[in-house]
Amino acid sequence: MQEGVQIADPARRSMLLTALYIAQEQYGYLTKDAIERVANRLRLPVADVYSMASFYSLYRTEPTGRYVLQVCEGLSCHLVGGADRLVDYLQKKLGLEVGQTTRDGLFTLETVQCLASCGTSPAMRVNDALYENMTPERIDELLETLRGYHV
Repeated sequence: MQEGVQIADPARRSMLLTALYIAQEQYGYLTKDAIERVANRLRLPVADVYSMASFYSLYRTEPTGRYVLQVCEGLSCHLVGGADRLVDYLQKKLGLEVGQTTRDGLFTLETVQCLASCGTSPAMRVNDALYENMTPERIDELLETLRGYHV
């Protein structure tokens, strides 16, 4: 091992994902300050904490809408004809592109590679909740519910 290079305590590293999740819940997304606070509390390099935060689709380093809609683009979702169809439908319905947030700040649209729901594809996640066997009709119901209009 090189002199001066330290390997972080595995216990502190194991707390990193949870600490990032808690910080994101507090701030709405992982601000630069939030990442620095997590790094300081766990005595980890800021670059390592940022690297972890930017790797996982669960974490956000930019502001998002109240509801983050993540559409699965994995192979199973493509094979059932869902991924592209659902993304296109949501773009038209919400008037935005992938990566954008609606003007009212309610919805952000993203695509992800896999939601581990291959047997019930096409799937999408809204914040921490998984929705399976999605169709345009089910999306309409979900959006209305999220808007507070309860169908």
